[in-house]
Amino acid sequence: MPVIGKLVVVGLGLIGGSLAMGLRQRHACREAIGVVRRPDAGRKAIELGVVDRVVDDLSAVAPELGEGDVIFIAVPTLAVESVLAAIRDQVSPAVTITDGASVKGSVRSAAESVYGQSPAQLVLGHPIAGSERSGVTASNPDLYENHRVILTPLPETGAVHLERVRALWQAVGAEVLDMSVEEHDQVLGATSHLPHAIAYSLVDTLAEDIGNPNIFRYAAGGFRDFTRIASSDPVMWHDIMKANRGAVLDSLDLFIDNLTRLRAAIDREDSEYLLGIFTRAKAARDHFTNILAKRAFIPAMTTGKIDYLLQPGGAVTGTIRVPGDKSISHRSIMLGSLADGVTEVEGFLEGEDALATLQAFRDMGVVIEGPSEGRVKIHGVGLHGLKAPKKPLYIGNSGTTIRLMSGILAGQAFDSEISGDESLAKRPMDRVANPLREMGAVVDTAEGGRPPLKIKGGQALKGIDYQLPMASAQVKSCVLLAGLYAQGTTRVTEPAPTRDHTERMLTGFGYEVKKDGAVAELTGGGHLTATKIEVPADISSATFFMVAASIAPGSDLTLTHVGINPTRVGVINILKAMGADLTLSNERTVGGEPVADIRVRYAPLKGIHVPEDQVPLAIDEFPALFIAAACAEGETVLTGAEELRVKESDRIQAMADGLTTFGIDARPTPDGIVIQGGTMGGGEVETHHDHRIAMSFAIAALRATQPIRVKDATNVATSFPTFVELAKQTGISLEVIDH
Repeated sequence: MPVIGKLVVVGLGLIGGSLAMGLRQRHACREAIGVVRRPDAGRKAIELGVVDRVVDDLSAVAPELGEGDVIFIAVPTLAVESVLAAIRDQVSPAVTITDGASVKGSVRSAAESVYGQSPAQLVLGHPIAGSERSGVTASNPDLYENHRVILTPLPETGAVHLERVRALWQAVGAEVLDMSVEEHDQVLGATSHLPHAIAYSLVDTLAEDIGNPNIFRYAAGGFRDFTRIASSDPVMWHDIMKANRGAVLDSLDLFIDNLTRLRAAIDREDSEYLLGIFTRAKAARDHFTNILAKRAFIPAMTTGKIDYLLQPGGAVTGTIRVPGDKSISHRSIMLGSLADGVTEVEGFLEGEDALATLQAFRDMGVVIEGPSEGRVKIHGVGLHGLKAPKKPLYIGNSGTTIRLMSGILAGQAFDSEISGDESLAKRPMDRVANPLREMGAVVDTAEGGRPPLKIKGGQALKGIDYQLPMASAQVKSCVLLAGLYAQGTTRVTEPAPTRDHTERMLTGFGYEVKKDGAVAELTGGGHLTATKIEVPADISSATFFMVAASIAPGSDLTLTHVGINPTRVGVINILKAMGADLTLSNERTVGGEPVADIRVRYAPLKGIHVPEDQVPLAIDEFPALFIAAACAEGETVLTGAEELRVKESDRIQAMADGLTTFGIDARPTPDGIVIQGGTMGGGEVETHHDHRIAMSFAIAALRATQPIRVKDATNVATSFPTFVELAKQTGISLEVIDH
């Protein structure tokens, strides 16, 4: 069934012709009509199947048009006003009008000039697509497939007309986004109009001023690719530059300023400045490529979601190495940035969360090379060398980043703001904001103590003696990192042991940290010295495969180079207490962190009452351990784990809901859960945007009797970007469903 009635295209070139041809081939309009002044172009349009018929003036078709019909204005920006004037006198208000001009402010002004105010029937739009070829003969019915179309509805725009235009573009395969007129013109001024101005100027400069006849003959591919856009219609770009004058000038001024600084850096052979520009630019371009491919980072801009579909049964075997430890990867970037000298990191986790930390420090002026195959080189700026970011620091879904970095930012001379994605925006931040305020920091949160965090710079911090109300490595680390900038001694006492990566790494960077049982303390005013860091494999990531091998008959799996920091081995202790066949070998110390190879073979598990002293040592591993409990004989009881309710999701409730779906008796309590082992069925489960929930339910399929669909596993990339690859390699039947 057609999406619209008649489509009338005024200006039958590439943009209008491609839309008409695309709708006709998809049977999405009843008739496509071109308004063409040149008879030869009209004949060619009909011969090529671009339109059903042509007329030489809008007046010839206007009386036929009514509700459900659409006029698409595809003329140069500065010619839109004359078309609107013709439409006003001839076309019913029931007809939808839209356009494809590149400058929406100009079209809005034209509409206000013609109508007094923008009419309800007018929907401003801009398809982001094009070709080196122009004219009706370049029409391509697939031009808009998987391309973006930006609509900029006004307050006066009618809802029916807006949805009709949205459906029209979706019918030809476009992704339709909404944006304000002002934002559109600013963004397009920087990302489209500025590059065209530069390309035209560059080609004109080379052609007119250099005078070498071979300049184009031997130009490399990069030059050809960039200057391709200078083949566009000169009249169209003449009009665009005039219509979007303000935004283009702003972008040109910024570019000229940066270009001038680049020239000065080249002249004085400033390697640090040049490397900073080139590494930041490469990272930004790679990020842009990810966005276009709908891959994550930054997650908020990811439009697609993935599910996992798992078949029941199987076993896991072989030898694997999971990615680097996320906690240590975060801290290597933070402390490497604050150190004097160049820090080299091996085994860095190239997952979403750690990359968010890396990007945040790049945004504060730190030159960071890589990551490349786990290798990162950080050109430290010293404790007081960070620069004010030009925009709020966006750190996606990373709770570690926002909590630890708030301690660092509290000691800076500049104001800062940290925000994240939908999941992070729900997580409590007063637990770090309150002790920072005690130290003299000025920290504002959103309602309910949630992100974003706004931190005022230039505050004189003082050391405090802080008693952690609940065991939390993130809060402890935040306070200690703020203590680097505080006058006097900062002391933190924890009620139970938590991971001590911050204390270990500070020591590795030459900063004295005193440890006495539950107390860690340091004195402000020192400095960090660059070092080399080798990141061990993450025990939290290894946990999913340790549990998988423990629950699946016939399994025999070895995980190599796993970090076995004493503050992180709760999962090993708990699995052993449940009867798991788990052995450690090749134990050694690498970069101050103990590591080992872990072999796990299937063995029947039994339910236990988890010792509360092990809870802080396995806080991130409990979602996977709940799967082990569901496969164990008897009852497993967890208490003292209320922190699980304020992670990326309420992990206690999320896991209980999923296990219940599988037919397991799982009863949540305020600070834990009671799980009766039994036979698991299958079904669909929600992850609540939580990567650990997704991976835990994935390994459950090894003991399920029916297929399992894990809905929205997109965030697995935050901590374990190779999970799917390793799961398949070891024998788990996992299919990724992209939607």
